[in-house]
Amino acid sequence: MKVEKFPDRVIEIDQEQYLYFGGTAYLGLPTNTAFQDLVIQNILKWGTTYGSSRTANIQLTAYDAGETFLASHIGSESTVTVSSGMLAGKLVLEKLKKKTAVFYHLNEIHSAIQIENSLPVFINEKLNDRLLDSKPEKITILTDGVPSFQTKAVDLSFLKEISNHKEVTLVIDESHSLGIVGENGSGIYSSIDFPIKRKILVSSLGKAFGLTGGVIASDSEFIQQIKEIETFTSAAGMNPAFVQTIYDASEIYKIQHQKLLDNLNYIDSILIKNNNIKFDKNYPLIYLLSNELVEKLKQEKIIIASFRYTKEAEPLNRIVITANHLKENLDKLVTTLNDFNSRF
Repeated sequence: MKVEKFPDRVIEIDQEQYLYFGGTAYLGLPTNTAFQDLVIQNILKWGTTYGSSRTANIQLTAYDAGETFLASHIGSESTVTVSSGMLAGKLVLEKLKKKTAVFYHLNEIHSAIQIENSLPVFINEKLNDRLLDSKPEKITILTDGVPSFQTKAVDLSFLKEISNHKEVTLVIDESHSLGIVGENGSGIYSSIDFPIKRKILVSSLGKAFGLTGGVIASDSEFIQQIKEIETFTSAAGMNPAFVQTIYDASEIYKIQHQKLLDNLNYIDSILIKNNNIKFDKNYPLIYLLSNELVEKLKQEKIIIASFRYTKEAEPLNRIVITANHLKENLDKLVTTLNDFNSRF
C-alpha cells in the first residue's frame, strides 16, 4: 500500500480513509505543528545539512546543545549523536570488538547491534555456563531495551548471577524505549544498576524523537573513544538543525509523552483482555496473535503495522498507539478488538 503523505493517525488509500495504527512515531512529532516550526526555524539557521566531519576546525554549537540535553534526559555522563541508529550500533561494536573476548546476545536483537559469533545468554532457559565459569575475561552483552514481541522492558536481573571473574559491558538498543518508557520518556539506561563495568545506550532518534539520527550514551571516557574512531571522524554528523531541535523541543517532548500515557491509560480502561492480544498500559504496542483479527480490523478500515523482519519470519502484527490518536480513534479500535474477543 502506497500513500502520498505522512501516515499519521488517518491515511488515505485508493481515495478511502483508514485509521492508521502503525509506524514508529510514538510521540506524534512528525506532524506536530509546534515541533515542525522548530525544525523549520533551525533549518533556516543551520541549513538543510552540514557535510563536514565533526572533528573539523569549525565546530557547531548545535551539537553541544542537543547532546547536553540528551545526556541529561537519558541520565548518562555524556552522549554523541550520529547520522542514524544503525551507525550508532555499528560504531559501538567496532570499538568493543577490539577488547571483547566474547559477545553474548539476549533474545532476538536488532541488526544494529548484531555481531558474528555472538553466543546466547540463555540456553534452554538457563544461563549460559560460560557466564558462570571462573575464567577471567572481558565480555559484552547485547540486548534491546524492549525485546521484539514484548511490551515490557528487558529483565536484566541475570546480570547479578554472572561470575565476578567476568568484566561485563552492557550494550542496550533503546530505539523503541527512549522517549517512551521511564519518567518523561527517559528510557531504561538510568535505571540499570547492576555489578557491571560499563553500560552503553544506542538508539535511533527517528522513532519517538521524530528526527533522523542516532545517539550513543555512556560514560565520558567511552564517548571520547567513539569520537576518535576513524569511522566517526570520517563521517558527517547528524543534521545540526535536527540536533538543535532536540534541545529546543524539550517541553514538547514532555507534553507529547503525557498525551501518549493518557491514550494508553484510556485503552487499558476499556479493553477486554484475552489471549488474542498482548498489551501493557505502559507501552504503546499491542501485539495481535490472530491473523483473523488483523483482517477484521482492515474490514473496519483500520490499518496496523504488519511486516517481516526477515524473509523467512512470520509476519509481525502490531498496533501502534501514538500521542496523536484521538479518543474517538481509540474507541473504534478497542470496540473492534472487544467485539472479536467476545467470541472467545
